[in-house]
Amino acid sequence: LPIIALEVKPHEKVLDLCSSPGSKTTQIASYMKNIGLIIANEVNLKRIKILASNLEMCGVTNTIITKKEGNALCRKLNFLNYKFDKILVDAPCSGEGTLRSSVQTYYRWNIKTIKSLPRLQKSLFASAFELLKPTGEIIYSTCTHAPEENEEVVDWALEKFKNKIKIEKIKIPVRFRGGINSWNGKNYSKEVEDSCRIYPQDSNTEGFFISKFKKIK
Repeated sequence: LPIIALEVKPHEKVLDLCSSPGSKTTQIASYMKNIGLIIANEVNLKRIKILASNLEMCGVTNTIITKKEGNALCRKLNFLNYKFDKILVDAPCSGEGTLRSSVQTYYRWNIKTIKSLPRLQKSLFASAFELLKPTGEIIYSTCTHAPEENEEVVDWALEKFKNKIKIEKIKIPVRFRGGINSWNGKNYSKEVEDSCRIYPQDSNTEGFFISKFKKIK
């Protein structure tokens, strides 16, 4: 769904910042018809092996795999003045949306994780945003329902990059609900409602959250 929303095309330069195991990376390559460039980044070596295997199995030939912490990679690319047409930040999250398919999520779930992860998620988004070309687009997505990791990050991004970014409406082929505009007494920008909340009970899927932004010239 994030790749459908991102609308990648052949000949573009695309960054998949948190790419393993590679289902979204291979989908990007398919949409690009293997023409153009994808940088697929992953910090964990074991997960890189899975990513590389999936890319090879799917015949992907336009992708460079990098092993670096996301913020550090973005700083390096920014120093080199390397810019992208499209960026996917499918951020590390608490994974609440996978509860119906993964028993382990029940055991790993912790409210402390939900409260600590937004700092990483915001920093990854901010670092990636600096690499966008003018009018370039970026997707921020998670597989959790927690507003702290979703709408709060979107609201923060809209304020952080005010007059540099705008949120885009999304078209995807499943039923979804708009982003919520308040949580735990905190109100969010009305623009946050243009995000997508995907619930298992609506479309017989896992849970997911997608937001799409465009960089203003």
